[in-house]
Amino acid sequence: MSALTDAVDLVILIIASLVPALLYLSWVQRTERYRTQGWGPLLRAFAYGAFFATIVAAVLEVVIVELGTAVSQKYPGPDFTFLNGNSPLGSFFLVLVIAPFIEEALKASGVAANSSRMAILADGPVFGASVGLGFGFFETFLYGVGAYLTGGLAAGLVLILVRSISSVVLHGSSTGMFGYGYARSKFKVPGAGSGSYYLLAVGMHAGFNALASLAAIFALLSLPTVAVSAADVIALFAAIGFAFWAIEHVRDVINASDYPALVKGSARFRPSAPPSTPQPRPPPQ
Repeated sequence: MSALTDAVDLVILIIASLVPALLYLSWVQRTERYRTQGWGPLLRAFAYGAFFATIVAAVLEVVIVELGTAVSQKYPGPDFTFLNGNSPLGSFFLVLVIAPFIEEALKASGVAANSSRMAILADGPVFGASVGLGFGFFETFLYGVGAYLTGGLAAGLVLILVRSISSVVLHGSSTGMFGYGYARSKFKVPGAGSGSYYLLAVGMHAGFNALASLAAIFALLSLPTVAVSAADVIALFAAIGFAFWAIEHVRDVINASDYPALVKGSARFRPSAPPSTPQPRPPPQ
C-alpha cells in the first residue's frame, strides 16, 4: 500500500509540475499569429530542455562544484573560498555564476538544434521559450521530489507551486531572449546576435537568482532576523514580478517579429513593416 501511495504521489507531483509549464508554452505559442509553430516541434524542443539540458547541466554543475571544493581544500585561504561548494560564498558562486552560465548554454544548444525549423524571426524566441519551459518543468519536478522526501506531499506541492510562478517562467523567458538573438544571427539581422543575447540570458538568470537569494544574502551579512524575514517575502514577490515581466517582454518581441519579412532560406534580412489589411479599391466612376 505504501508503494502504491508513493507512486500516486509521484504522479501528482509530475502533473503539478508539467501542467503550468505546458500552459505557459501554449500562451507563448499563441502569441505567434502569422506562422504559428505546431505542437510537435515545440514539444520536442520542450523535451530537449526537460531531459537533456536539465540532466547534463546538473551533472556539469556537480562536477564543477566538486573540482572547486577540491581546489579550495588543497589551497586553503581567502583566494579560493568562493570555489568551496560547502561554504556560503561557494553556494552563492554556484547560484549566481556557475548555474546561469551552464544552464543557459545547455538550453541554448536546444535552440540551435531547432535552427532548421525557424522560418521567420519570431520562431527564435518561440523555440527558446519552449526549451526553457521544458528545463523549468523538470528542474521544478526534481526540487518537488526533494521536498516530498523530507516533508511529504504538501511540502512538495507548495515548492512546485512557488517555482511554477517564478523559476519556470524565468527559464522560458531567458532562453526565449536567447532564441531571439539566435534567430537574428541566423537571418543576418544587423546588430546584436547570439553571443550578446546569450550574455543577456545569463544576466537575466543571475539577476533572478540574486532576487530569490535576497534573504540568504541578508542572513550572511548577519542582519537582524526581522530584516531577513522581510527580505524573504520581498524576494518572493520581486522574483515573481521579474519573471512575469520577462515573459511579457518575450511575447512583445514575438509580436514585433511576427511577420513574413523573413522567409526560410533567405540570404539576408529585409526589414519591412507588418502586413496591413488591404484597402478596397474605389468603385469605378
